[in-house]
Parts: sequence; C-alpha cells; structure tokens
Amino acid sequence: MRRCLGSACAVLLLGIGSGSAFGQDAGAAGEWRAYAGDERGLRYSPLDQIDGENVDRLEVAWTWKSDNFGGTEFRSQTTPLMVDGMLYFTAGNRRNVVAVDAGTGETLWMWRMDEGERWERAARRNSGRGVGYWDDGEAGRIFTITPGFHLVALDAKTGVPEAEFGGDGVVDLLTLLDADVDDVSELIGTIGNTSPPVVARDTVMVGPALRPGGRVNRENTKGDVLAVDARTGEKRWAFHTIPRPGEFGYETWEDDSALYTGNAGIWGPFSADEELGYAYLSIETPTNDAYGGHRLGDNLYGNSVVAVDIETGERVWHRQLIHHDIWDYDNPPQPILIDITVDGEPVRAIVKLTKQAIAYVMDRETGEPVWPWEDRPAPPSDVPGERAAATQPFPTRPPPFDQHGITPDDLIDFTPELHGQALQAIESFRIGPIYTPPSLGDASDGTRGTIVVPGFGGGANWEGGAGDPETGFVYVGSATSPTAAALRPPPEGATNADYNMGGGLPLPRIEGLPLMKPPYGRITAYDMNAGEIAWQIPNGDTPDDVRDHPALEGVDFPPTGIRSRAGLLVTRTLLFAGEGSGGRPIFRAYDKATGEEIWRTEIPVGPQQSLPMTYMHEGRQYIVFASGNGAEGIPAQLLAWALPEDEE
Repeated sequence: MRRCLGSACAVLLLGIGSGSAFGQDAGAAGEWRAYAGDERGLRYSPLDQIDGENVDRLEVAWTWKSDNFGGTEFRSQTTPLMVDGMLYFTAGNRRNVVAVDAGTGETLWMWRMDEGERWERAARRNSGRGVGYWDDGEAGRIFTITPGFHLVALDAKTGVPEAEFGGDGVVDLLTLLDADVDDVSELIGTIGNTSPPVVARDTVMVGPALRPGGRVNRENTKGDVLAVDARTGEKRWAFHTIPRPGEFGYETWEDDSALYTGNAGIWGPFSADEELGYAYLSIETPTNDAYGGHRLGDNLYGNSVVAVDIETGERVWHRQLIHHDIWDYDNPPQPILIDITVDGEPVRAIVKLTKQAIAYVMDRETGEPVWPWEDRPAPPSDVPGERAAATQPFPTRPPPFDQHGITPDDLIDFTPELHGQALQAIESFRIGPIYTPPSLGDASDGTRGTIVVPGFGGGANWEGGAGDPETGFVYVGSATSPTAAALRPPPEGATNADYNMGGGLPLPRIEGLPLMKPPYGRITAYDMNAGEIAWQIPNGDTPDDVRDHPALEGVDFPPTGIRSRAGLLVTRTLLFAGEGSGGRPIFRAYDKATGEEIWRTEIPVGPQQSLPMTYMHEGRQYIVFASGNGAEGIPAQLLAWALPEDEE
C-alpha cells in the first residue's frame, strides 16, 4: 500500500505487464481508447477475426469479479478501455479504478480515493461507467471522476496520481463550478457524475449528474459542464447549461426562473470531434422532471444538443429537441458522429438518439437538420400553473424507432377478452399522442393520471446505439415502457414545489401481462444515408411469463422481445447484442445488414449490464462486458470472450 495525497488515496501495485505499442488510430491498432472506442460515440471496431463463420466457437477466456477488491457490487455499467495491453475500468460504489492485463484479466493495479463525508453524501454513489484516457505521445494518463466530484489523473502504467495535475493529481470540481454559494461545501451531495470524462485536444470535459429532479424543491444545483487542461488540471471553461442573466437563452426562462432552477446536467456520455474541434453536449431535463410551472418557457439549454468549441467552451450551435420538458426525457444516449452520403452529397452528421424514440440527424458542423424538421402542435396541460409547449420539433426523416403515444389500438390483443380488459383498465387514465402531459392524480374528469409513451425511462436511454462508418448504418436498442404519470401537491414540509410525481394509479397490467402490444423491446437498424429503417427485430424471444400464461394457451404469436434495451457493439463483420439489464442472460451476434440472428450463447453470470467493447491483444480478439445477478447473489464481473487459442 502506498499512501498519497492529503485526502488519503491508496495504490495497490501488483505488477505491470507489457503490451503492444501505441497506434495512431486506436481502432486500427486494435485498441479501445474511449468509452465508445473513440470520442465519436460509434461503438464500432474494424476488427474482424471474429466473424460469422467462427462466432459460434466463442468462449469465456477470463473473468474479473468485482468482489476481488473486498466489496460486493451486483450491478456494473462500466465499459473498459484497452490501451497498450492493459484494460482500465471502474468498480464498486466508491468507484475504484482498476487496471488488468488484457490477455488474462490479472489485476495489475487498483486505486481509490478516501473521500470521507464527500463520499457518504455523494449525489451519485455508484461505480460509474468508466474512465477517460489521454497521452502526450510518451506517457498515458487515466482520468476518473469520483463520487464526491473530484477529477483525478493517474499514471496509466502504475496507477499513481500525477503530481503536476491539480493538487497532487486531484482537482476539486466543486471549486470550478460557477455557483452562487458562499462556501462550496454547500454543494456537497448535490452534484456528482456517472459517465466518463470526454478527452479531446488536450482538454478533459466533465458532465455532471445531479440529484434526480422528480421530487425535489423548485431550486436545485445547476449542471454546468466543466473543462480543464489535461496536463495541469487548470480550468479552461465552464458552459452554463442554464444561462445566467445576460447570456444567450436566458430569455427562454420566464420570471427569472433560470436564477433558481437546477439540473440540466449531462449524466449520460457525450461526444467530441477532434478534427472540427467541437464537443457535443447532451443536456438533460431541468428541475422538476414532470412539472414545469416554476420554469415557464422553452428552457434553453434543457433537452438540447449544444456544440461547443473544445478549447474555449463557446457555443457554436444548438438544437433544442424538446421545449419545456415535463416527461423526464433527459438526453442520455451518446451522440453518434458518423459520415453519411445523402442525395449523393457527403454529410458530416451527428445522430442524436433519444428517450422519446426519435433519431435527430444534423450536420455536425452547422447544426442544420439533414432532413427538415416540423414544429407540430402538442397537447396542452390543465395542471394548475403549468403551460406545456404549444409545439414540439419532429424530423420528417428518419421515422421513430419505437412506439409513440398510445391509442386503444395499441393495447394487448392476444385475445378479445384481454383486449376488453385493457380497454376497461385505461378508463381511469388519460391517453394520447407523444407529449401528452402528466395530469393530476385526482383530476376533475375522474382520471388518475396519464399513460405516457415512451415512458420516463424512455425508448432509448444511456445505452444509446452504435454506428457503422463503413455503411452509414446506425443501430439502437429500445424498450416500449409506458409510465403512469400523475402529479399531486407534495406532503407538507416535503418540498417547496407546487407539484411532484405521485397520487395516481399504477400502470395497469392485464392478468399480469403488459398493457401494450409487443414487441416489448426492439433493435432497430437505420440506413442513415436514406433516413430509413433498414430492419427492425424484437430484442430477444418471448418471456416465459408471457409464453406460458394460461390465458394464452393455444394462442400463436411471434417473438415479443424483452422489455429491455440491448447493449450494442458493431464490428466489420457483425452486430453484437446482449438483451440488457432487464433481459435474460443471452448474448447474440446478428448479421448487421439484415438483422438475422447468427449465434447466441448463455451468459454464465447473468444478464448483460454494461456495453460491450472489443480489442486485439497478442493476435487474439476479445469482446468484454459486465454482467451480474443480484437476485441470485452473483456479484458483477467482467467477462472476456474470445475464440479458443488454437483457432485465432
């Protein structure tokens, strides 16, 4: 054990292995240097050792168990990086950083920070989704964001904090926020992080995650995006996702509500284009998730994509995807930066997949839509004090990738009896198209809430999608997951908001079956050159509780899929997908052109939890993701899949 820093961090050095040399192109070198392979968000690798002819021979080459470090973690969303023969990832709710040998999974070093009260009060106390990487051509650094909101730079070979970065390797991010507080200690427990930093042009960019905004006061901490110098840790800029007085967009917050409203952070991953010099911020919903009566107006930059200059933080362009969000439609999927050809012309595109099951496609240089967007009328709200936006933007292409809104025709109809029960069940709710607002749990018309589709968990979520730069295809996993959204005044003394979520009826199930027709989960492939769906399949087979339900005896129906979002990886040869954390322990390979299933295997640990990545090490291609099963007491672990050593 080596003690370092005044805040007591520990480095465990267990030996360092050698690996392949650094490559100019991480993908071509067989490495995986960022959360999505690189900072473009593609989740693509040109590796092709594993293909349709041999994928059925994949086997588990090694595992790394999260209880190796003495803790017990049953859920992990970490995606490792692979650089120079070493894998780097996070583990445990204290967010340990771990380095292992890429060929064997042997632990090489481990680091974590003792944050004391900062950890105990952390807004997001979890293992996070991974780390960032940077090198200057000679030495590499691992960047991690702790639960207590410190940014730390570690020597990639040894795990020792880099003394010249910040104060002995640590930057206190609370001190960099442009917050109107007398003492930054007031911010402890209000702001943290869940996704890795984005590293581009020698700049480390941090997206914040805040206390969830559904049952909070009308005030909350603001989700400023922060950037520091990768060498020194000095602050380069802060982007105000909620504008301050005099800044562009402040006028979209009526009655000076921007002064006290919070959230609008970036809790999902975001992307960067090093060549253009732009970062693309995916900004979430402002406080409150389901009631906007305290923040009337369009609320820039909530629910927006904002392109900023990486070196200065200046806004280059923005597109708001939802005006005045009251559906918790956040913006967590990582933007996908992909070059496509539209009507014979090359386009440097950004594809923004969303919770509302829309794929927004823009020119990433200018922000202009690749295909026209229409402002379409949206339903009004009758909740006192609320004023829903009169219109919302809809792309004319491509079409949505999951269900939009709900009508009687969308209800379960395996049998006339089940459909009749579903019709009766929704009589207590309001239903309608997408963007139908939440309603009172005891509305004057006798309804007990609104069925919102997509639900607050979204069609897509943080799992996002994958892009194939060779074909211009974009893939996305989604779930048809409605929310029964009802509002009520909070209990006395709970919050100072006029309304919070609650007070209605739960989402009905019909004899234990889902309310809506299948598929319950989908994988969609877009041909983004044409703005069309190339194919769409259910994510998985029919769940046992549906297939074996006594009310469905003798009923013949196609696979329904699972109500979960697939975690995707695309390579030169195949599309890989697990069913996701709500699915079953099945890992598949699909023909990426047609969606035909080529191979499947059972994951020995439990359902897929994190997104898969792939790399080449000493002539062998590996695919790695996290899995676990809390219901059966199986701790989360990384599984590395590869062909048998004699078949590479």
